Amino acid sequence: MILLSVSRNRRRRLGVAAAAGGLLAALLTAAPAAAIPDPGDSPAAEKEVSRSDQAEARRAIESGEIPAQDEVVHSDNIRHVAHIPKDVLSGTNSDLAFQGRYAFAGNYDGFRIFDISNPKAPKTVAQVLCPGSQNDISVSGDLLFLSTDSSRSDDSCNSTTQPATEKSSWEGMKVFDISDKRNPRYVAAVETACGSHTHTLVPERKNVYIYVSSYSPNAAYPDCQPPHDGISVIKVPRKAPHKAALVGFPVLFPGEGPDGGGNPGGPTNPGVSKTTGCHDITVLPSKDLAAGACMGDGILFSIKDPERPRVIDRVQDNVNFAFWHSATFNQKANKVVFTDELGGGGAATCNAEVGPDRGADGIYDIVGKGDKRELVFRSYFKIPRHQADTENCVAHNGSLIPVKGKDLMVQAWYQGGVSVWDFTNSSKPKEIAYFERGPLSTEDLVTGGSWSAYYYNGYIYSNDIAKGFDVLKIDDRRTDPARWVHLRELNTQTQPDYFD
Repeated sequence: MILLSVSRNRRRRLGVAAAAGGLLAALLTAAPAAAIPDPGDSPAAEKEVSRSDQAEARRAIESGEIPAQDEVVHSDNIRHVAHIPKDVLSGTNSDLAFQGRYAFAGNYDGFRIFDISNPKAPKTVAQVLCPGSQNDISVSGDLLFLSTDSSRSDDSCNSTTQPATEKSSWEGMKVFDISDKRNPRYVAAVETACGSHTHTLVPERKNVYIYVSSYSPNAAYPDCQPPHDGISVIKVPRKAPHKAALVGFPVLFPGEGPDGGGNPGGPTNPGVSKTTGCHDITVLPSKDLAAGACMGDGILFSIKDPERPRVIDRVQDNVNFAFWHSATFNQKANKVVFTDELGGGGAATCNAEVGPDRGADGIYDIVGKGDKRELVFRSYFKIPRHQADTENCVAHNGSLIPVKGKDLMVQAWYQGGVSVWDFTNSSKPKEIAYFERGPLSTEDLVTGGSWSAYYYNGYIYSNDIAKGFDVLKIDDRRTDPARWVHLRELNTQTQPDYFD
């Protein structure tokens, strides 16, 4: 299908039928919010929506309030320069990493390597079949790391799904040698408690440390026992990656009893996730800092000793945050943007019914010094365009756009598309550019849209869950200085010091 690219500004004022509001409320309060639903190795199932919501979506398209199905729209300062559809790997597209002229794209079925030396014409270099959601991905030197968070029969790339109740089941980290980009070689695996939903690299000269984020323990799971109130730490020797091993499980939420000391969630805090681990951690090695998005809690901690991270401050938002999903520092390390993945990424939360403060970003200033630093809430940011009730939409993965003296960020919002926004003033964030497609369906809520959107060496790269790999170019005086900042490597959860 040919995608029509249209540059226009639309006012998205979709109304939400009462039936839709009731359905969404039931979805969001029946149980604690989760991260991306883990269906094994298959995309999330479609969800039916009411006939009135279907009709509303069609009316909105006809009136021009939202793009037509599969139509591409964007602000005047963004160009869509390339699109590469899915190929061999047909599963859900997930995260991205970058190194030199290569982009590495995770997929629930494995990973794909692109040559992006010409961003307007990316070329596939390799596709590696290695099922195991989410296949969160990162790279460092000649090594590639892949997270497995679905229970598998073994640690091979030929494994099959197997219940987590069986002791022989495997979940954790996989390590590949990518010295030959056309022929990645699987070299090591490390099993971790409750698997690896996401992971974060803390690179050193001789070793790479990996912080493994996982959650949702269960007494019936032999390898995922409660309280699970910390993270797994893996040490990988660069010259001997086959010796990768677990070196610790630091407890971040100490507490008495089987539930540890994190946010108890409901019924104490209705609609908030119980903290049973972390979803994502972002480190700022140049400042020995890390920020953790940990289900019901946001934390700031020191990584001066990478094997023994130490919590400095901890915050909760029991009014508007359902699931603390990810974190991004600004360049000066005096702010953190946390995201709330309300509805687990599978719900339509970018509408009038949910409003501007839920399923949004929370902007926190870091005040004080040393161990007395604190996270202080300033404001929320959410995309200003309402989406149809057949579009899953919520705050998701993004990165800084490196402009000195400014706090600019590009971010994925699933079917809400890609947003570029300015949080230089912590209390008054504002969007300055966007790109999105029309709904995948006007009949059902089908999971899709941009999983990750990152700025790398002059371009924005997006991995669309259903559609494939997109390359965008922003032309705006506010972001233009970033074109002169070039990196050799980018894993967004390992934030570089752009101006060191």
